Amino acid sequence: MKKLLTLACGLLSGGALFAIMMLTFFDVGGRKFLEHSIPGSLELTELLMVIVIFAALPLVSLRGEHVLFDSLDAYLPPPVLRLQQAVINLLIAIALLALAALMWKTGSEFAASGETTAQLKFPKAPFIYGMAVLCGLAGLVHLALIARPPAELAQGEGTAL
Repeated sequence: MKKLLTLACGLLSGGALFAIMMLTFFDVGGRKFLEHSIPGSLELTELLMVIVIFAALPLVSLRGEHVLFDSLDAYLPPPVLRLQQAVINLLIAIALLALAALMWKTGSEFAASGETTAQLKFPKAPFIYGMAVLCGLAGLVHLALIARPPAELAQGEGTAL
């Protein structure tokens, strides 16, 4: 399951980042050499950035690569560190799952109203649904991290599920 999550999110995030790179290359090249840019390139870049960020979120959670404050960890006994990690992962999971539910609701509202992007008229709902799913996946990753064995906590690795 971990390999599938890593592969799917990595390909999605990496593919979107590659698309941003190519779009920027051709947009700048078109402006400089042909005096004509790609219509809607800014809007496309914004939508692709949403994919990059939210597809990478489960991977960041899985690998434990979030920003953290660990100045006091050296002074805490291992049982307290395990409890601390469990509580933190639970709170993050609750926040991400609640955010996913809110995004899903917003996606439903946008789908019902037919909300589109300003220039290219792409429907916004699929992107918001995707954000909700990926945010929910990150929340589930944090729930799974609560159950990881104590030996992995001692190593400080957030990669096992």
